[in-house]
Amino acid sequence: MTTTTTPDLRYPIGPFSLPDAVSAEQRARFIDEIAAAPAALREAVRGLSDGQLDTPYRPGGWTVRQVVHHVPDSHLNAYVRIKLALTEDEPTIKPYLEPRWAEQPEARSAPIEMSLVLLEALHVRWIAALRALDPSAFSRRYVHPEHGRLFTIDQTLALYAWHGKHHVAHVTALKQRSNW
Repeated sequence: MTTTTTPDLRYPIGPFSLPDAVSAEQRARFIDEIAAAPAALREAVRGLSDGQLDTPYRPGGWTVRQVVHHVPDSHLNAYVRIKLALTEDEPTIKPYLEPRWAEQPEARSAPIEMSLVLLEALHVRWIAALRALDPSAFSRRYVHPEHGRLFTIDQTLALYAWHGKHHVAHVTALKQRSNW
């Protein structure tokens, strides 16, 4: 008897694993991966019709359109968290309710170009800020009250390097399964 496992469509590249420490080489790779995310997302959605954009990437999941609008929402929050960690001593950040943001009218129906452009502009600024930092700055921390713990900027980079690839994979995996 052959057993096949169904892939978990929520995590097409696997769930995120928080590193305890990040090396200088890993940090550089994470920054490069964050820098590449806007172009990768734009390429993933290139040529999709409105009907395709309004298709959930998995049963019960967000539509491709909602995913595209979610990425800059999330990355804006990450950018602010990092700036707070750089300018305050272990600030407590304000979490946001991602599912509620994804249900807002513009996230459900607005053209995706506005979010692709926002993501591109945000990443130009974010990457410039990251590449200008002294290496010691990456150990600065903030408190995430939902997790009840401190996160370093390095750990946040790891998360958002994964996050961009994670959502691009939602789109590309759907395209592959749907033969688009």
